[in-house]
Amino acid sequence: MKIAIGNDHAGTQYKKKVVNLLKQRGIEVINYGTDSEDSVDYPDFVHPVADDVENNKVDFGVIICGSGNGANMTANKHQGIRSALCWTGEIAKLAREHNNANILSIPARFVSENQALDMVKIFLETDFEGGRHQNRIDKIPVQK
Repeated sequence: MKIAIGNDHAGTQYKKKVVNLLKQRGIEVINYGTDSEDSVDYPDFVHPVADDVENNKVDFGVIICGSGNGANMTANKHQGIRSALCWTGEIAKLAREHNNANILSIPARFVSENQALDMVKIFLETDFEGGRHQNRIDKIPVQK
């Protein structure tokens, strides 16, 4: 498995923990995030993650910013992305099962490091249920 990860300054410490977890599980990580806590613009670190997921260069993406919202909004501008802003393990599970989410967005200022790590584990271990959910996912892209 290969994961792309991106973060802004608010997510640097969480990113380091997530990368360690993924590497311990034998997962290859492509790090697009900042390693500094100096202020940066989250889109610069999120677009490369979304590009990799959208172009099937990685299996999933993880993005982290203060509220999770800016990173999530940025990722979801990409047509092939279904990024889910999650703050509990249950939401991460449902995002995979029902929405076939391919990017997990973590709000670093609103969840603990342990909650973030649990969400990553659950997100990666949960399969998409398909069935009735696939029809809904097929309707997500804007049809012009």
